[in-house]
Amino acid sequence: MRHTVLAGGVGAARYLQGAIEAFDPADVTAVVNVADDVTLHGLRVCPDLDTCTYTLANAIDPQRGWGLVNESFNAMATLGRYGGIDWFSLGDQDLGTHLYRTQRLTEGATLTEVTAEISAAWGIEATLLPVSDDPIETRVTRAGGEEIGFQEYFVRLAHNVEISSVRFVGLEQARPTAAVIQAIESAETLVIAPSNPIVSIQPVLCVPGIESAVRARRAQNVAVSPIVGGQALKGPADRMLRELGEQATVVGIARRYRDLAATLVIDEVDSEFADEIEDQGMRVIAVPTIMSEPAVARALAETCHQAGQAGQAGASP
Repeated sequence: MRHTVLAGGVGAARYLQGAIEAFDPADVTAVVNVADDVTLHGLRVCPDLDTCTYTLANAIDPQRGWGLVNESFNAMATLGRYGGIDWFSLGDQDLGTHLYRTQRLTEGATLTEVTAEISAAWGIEATLLPVSDDPIETRVTRAGGEEIGFQEYFVRLAHNVEISSVRFVGLEQARPTAAVIQAIESAETLVIAPSNPIVSIQPVLCVPGIESAVRARRAQNVAVSPIVGGQALKGPADRMLRELGEQATVVGIARRYRDLAATLVIDEVDSEFADEIEDQGMRVIAVPTIMSEPAVARALAETCHQAGQAGQAGASP
């Protein structure tokens, strides 16, 4: 059994934690967004990869949802004293990850190789795959016309500004790795995690070859809505959807994913929209999706896998 997840951010990390509880961790693979990666202080920082890594290692800070637990920020305090860039706060322990990653990349290792080394050091049995070893950058245009990097929008401005467009730089040169394509094509179930559809999932799908590989196996694919009751549980996904002219509801999510997945899993609070989602050509499953407890994440992963199996068999879940 292979359970493959298109992943990015906190929602995906929590889903993955449930998946490794529900299944043999060696059967779980995450294809992770790299478009919010950034180089700061000469170091290559990969926020989505690190959030997935620290979560699966049970080392994530539970309050922030990112970074390491019991972290200190002495290096950032010193950097601030000098007037350096300190709006993107990197913990002292977390810096070790970025130092190692940058060292290995400088030595000629691929991001896939470095990610495997970091995962092994944390004792992670699941496979974390960057969607590409090539650099991709999310760029956000503010409503006034200024284009900025994603981390400037998300962290420096606390995603508290209106946007008019999003684009991904570097896609012309980017290619998925062979391991990523294999993970998609060989999966018994492929899950689109409850991540921001615009800046976490879309940059994964936009890497040449990914969307077509996902579409080709639509019947076995399951998407989990990141929108619950018209709101994102964490982050600006709902606002971004509205600002870009889309519907910030489970119906809007169905419109985004209807060509990619046969099943949409929604929270019970949104069950009233089941008929509208089915009108988009998707099967609907309404279950608890707010992963506030490990048991909920595990049950959600089990539900998704069963839905993918049912899709493969051509039966209703």
